Amino acid sequence: MSGSDNYYIYGIHAIQAVLARTPERVLNVAIVQDKHDARIDTLLQEIKHHGIALQRVPEKQLNKQLGDVNHQGVMALVRPPHIGNEQDLLHDLTQKTAPLLLILDGVQDPHNLGACLRSADAAGADGVVVPRDRACSLTATVSKVASGAAEVLPFYQVTNLARTLRALQDSGVHCVGLAGEATTSLYDCDLNGPVALVLGTEGSGLRRLTRETCDVLAKLPMHGSVESLNVSVTAGIALYEAVRQRTQGR
Repeated sequence: MSGSDNYYIYGIHAIQAVLARTPERVLNVAIVQDKHDARIDTLLQEIKHHGIALQRVPEKQLNKQLGDVNHQGVMALVRPPHIGNEQDLLHDLTQKTAPLLLILDGVQDPHNLGACLRSADAAGADGVVVPRDRACSLTATVSKVASGAAEVLPFYQVTNLARTLRALQDSGVHCVGLAGEATTSLYDCDLNGPVALVLGTEGSGLRRLTRETCDVLAKLPMHGSVESLNVSVTAGIALYEAVRQRTQGR
């Protein structure tokens, strides 16, 4: 992403998360005039500490810029976050004992990607991996839907997803693909240890090579009339099944 891809984020938590991890990304901050409380005062101190330009503006200016969102009276113009590659991913995994990854094969809708990032961050995942081609990357819309997760969650774009899966497997990561045609329930899979949950798009699911490269295919039990769930819903269920197993035992 180039400098022209700078975008606005909003909300105290999201802005503080960037200030804590990558303050050099924050170009300027706008806070509604006469807005003061303990959290705003703390934010003001952090902005001053980093020497970031600050504006006090009418609330209608934030409403016009951001639309109908809960901005909490603050917004910041930021540079895009760092996007890692396959080498970054494999290096970062060496710092983890039992990494949990979410791999998205061809998700193109920024709202779906943003929702997946939000679920992954909430579940404590160690990163999200997407292919470089025919897939959504980080955008202002993704950041908005992710509600701060896009600013802090490691994000990787790889040239060849199947090759990356094989490299992860060589590093000891168990790759579990979610597929409606699978015969094994996700709830019967062991999601302890190093695990990558691999999801495809709603329409076509996992691509053939991705599906064939996974160690195991699993499905979510579907008891109603619908045949599939939105990818972000599936991601949330799968991630929290991994969390459940890791915290409570199978």
